[in-house]
Amino acid sequence: MSYTIAAISTGLSVSAIGILRLTGDDCADIANSVFTLNSGASLKDAPNRKLMLGTLKDKEGRVIDQCMAVYTRSPHTYTGEDTVEIQCHGSPAVLSAGLEALYIAGAKPAKRGEFTKRAFLNGQLALTQAEAVIDLIEAESADAAANAAGQVDGVLQKKLSPIYDKLTDLCSHFHAVLDYPDEDIDDFRLDSYASQIRADAKSLYALLQTYNQGRILKQGVSAAIVGRPNVGKSSLLNAIAGYDRVIVTDIPGTTRDTVEETVMLGPTRLRLVDTAGIRQTGDAIEAMGIARSRQALENADLVLYVCDGSVPLTDEDREIISMCADAENAIALINKTDLGTVVQPSDLPFMQVIPISTKTNDGLNSLSDAVEIMFANNTPCDGSILTNPRQFDAIRRAYESMLRALQAILLWQTPDAVLTDVEEAMEAMGEVTGNTVREDITARIFERFCVGK
Repeated sequence: MSYTIAAISTGLSVSAIGILRLTGDDCADIANSVFTLNSGASLKDAPNRKLMLGTLKDKEGRVIDQCMAVYTRSPHTYTGEDTVEIQCHGSPAVLSAGLEALYIAGAKPAKRGEFTKRAFLNGQLALTQAEAVIDLIEAESADAAANAAGQVDGVLQKKLSPIYDKLTDLCSHFHAVLDYPDEDIDDFRLDSYASQIRADAKSLYALLQTYNQGRILKQGVSAAIVGRPNVGKSSLLNAIAGYDRVIVTDIPGTTRDTVEETVMLGPTRLRLVDTAGIRQTGDAIEAMGIARSRQALENADLVLYVCDGSVPLTDEDREIISMCADAENAIALINKTDLGTVVQPSDLPFMQVIPISTKTNDGLNSLSDAVEIMFANNTPCDGSILTNPRQFDAIRRAYESMLRALQAILLWQTPDAVLTDVEEAMEAMGEVTGNTVREDITARIFERFCVGK
């Protein structure tokens, strides 16, 4: 028997509709004590999955809303248990009063992610699907939402389950031959499994290769704006953001720390980092900001080097240019073209050099096109892109274990030595699929969720 939990499943701001959600064996009885059908019937006798009109009362029995409720019977529910949703007007006061009345009637407060956790524990969702729910909630782009929706639909699970099942078959075959030598069971020959393990390891490797794209899909492109003081770095961030996010002055050293802002540049989501101008300074605070600028440059997916094109390059410019040499993706921006141009694209050792003016916004469309091409999404956002760092780590460990198992087979090692690596691969994959996940890991996963989901 599962106790009934309740929570507000919509935001606590004024909205058109707010939802009180309950799940558990007694949810209909508890809801019936605070929600009265206009027909006079009991909510427990209401038709399955049908919205019914009624009144919601607070703990004192006062009517606080005319609203709708729907009772859905197990097992065909989100959690796999009986559920009730009361759909009110979206007043935070009404929702809070209704929730308090449900608690007094016997419901317990839902913890973070407890509805989805119950769905996982009751077999309604695989762990990959459950984790994708929070990714869908937090998606900040249509592509990220599409990929998360695909994973909620089971795309990732369908890729991993056959591999896990084949490893299970391998282990069970070995133990069957070992435990029942007199039975008519095919001989266990490790070499017959080599091609299977090789093919499955390749599948895991291909999935791992999508993670960098998945990280960018989920988090956006980390873009560090670097250059010496007063070349227009903060003005560039403001121009892309569309408002004055950063203070801009003619005084060198105005930006003394990194400033972050998430913006859309065309179709690409950027996590722009405006850095302190890199130069030699005796100011201890500015020096700390410059150190963070160097760190941002090293960690960025994209480096946007900005110079003042209206004056010749300086030694500070050249030092910063050398720092950008190791960046995998870098674009040089010759700023202040509205003041005339002294610096030419041929003066800068970058694959892409774009003249711009942050004052007139000239060149920003070219920058948008360049970034879009540089980070083009070549994999369909259908759920097949790996975005979760926990899953990435587990699949990486499974892949490495399978490589060791394959090597052991090729070196004609004993079956028990090979199966040690196979079982490690299964355990790592089980952390993704939910087959072998530990309770502490499960708790951490669902702590990411909001209450009510």
